[in-house]
Amino acid sequence: MDTREIAKLFAGEMGLHRDKLTGNARESQIAQASLDAAAKEILEQRDAQQKSASTVLSHWRAAGSGEFEKATAKLGSDLRTTASATTEAAKIVGGVTDALAGRHTVSQRLIDEYVTKASKILDGALAVSGAGSPAALINAVGQVTDLVGKYTKESGGHLKNARDEMVEAARKLHALQKEIDHDGIADATRKAKPGHPAKKPHDKDKGGKTKPSHSGKVDDILRNARKHLGYHEGPGNRNKFGPAAPWCSSFATSMWRKAGVNIPLLPFTGDVYNWGRKHGLAYGKNDLKQARPGDVLLFGSGPGYGASKHIGIVEKVEGNTVTTIEGNSSDQVRRVTHKLSSATFYGGVHPK
Repeated sequence: MDTREIAKLFAGEMGLHRDKLTGNARESQIAQASLDAAAKEILEQRDAQQKSASTVLSHWRAAGSGEFEKATAKLGSDLRTTASATTEAAKIVGGVTDALAGRHTVSQRLIDEYVTKASKILDGALAVSGAGSPAALINAVGQVTDLVGKYTKESGGHLKNARDEMVEAARKLHALQKEIDHDGIADATRKAKPGHPAKKPHDKDKGGKTKPSHSGKVDDILRNARKHLGYHEGPGNRNKFGPAAPWCSSFATSMWRKAGVNIPLLPFTGDVYNWGRKHGLAYGKNDLKQARPGDVLLFGSGPGYGASKHIGIVEKVEGNTVTTIEGNSSDQVRRVTHKLSSATFYGGVHPK
């Protein structure tokens, strides 16, 4: 009897705490990278604008040149303000990223500590009960229950503190937004001065539902996934798709998100299936014939914690076999062929 696996069954809530921290940290990493890139691009635009203005003024001196010079100086100042605020925002988000990654590491350590202690308790009880004392096993289960309660409370505290840190970061980011709203760079649709109509948003920016190009998303999903074939994780599950943790689901949902699928980054495979059910995109083990390229297939017996084992992106289906691209498969991204069977998969999800 594998007492470590039995102990893990009691740790479901701790696992959810850890997975939520994983998802939050990955989202924070993505936001930080986007802000860094935006600040760099804004500064490059400012430099190009100043160079162009200088070239124009060196060849043109007229009555209106003074106003033109003032306008270009104002634009340069606005761009500098926006770039500075964007850089500061990246630092704020970076601090949250580091904090979340640290709390994620602590949460995983708590799970490991609990499983080690609980399995020792169960091993000792099994040794005694084997000699004819079932009461020892009952007592051990009670001890494990108390132990998991203690560790779950501590794990939940780290999740709460992480949420508080994210709220504080959001407050700081909101303050930065107020700082740059006036410049017309970050908010190009602000109210214009008389005689200068505000820029109208492009049709594609309007609210409301749009009809997605399903085939285009599938092509992008597979193109993105294939780019990472052969990628290998670092020590302790370190990977580029999220904090150090089992990352098959982080990889799959990252590839979907990059292709434009509106799904959160979900570190736990069962959450992907539950997301699919919520949006009417999931199918069960009796309908695996629905599997098609771009889908994800879920390994295991169900979406519950401990039952949902793994996930792969469908690359092709040929009769009764399916080829998938999987993250964290033998610690890397690789292409694997399976029998399309309910003995392997409990269901799948179509991309939206």
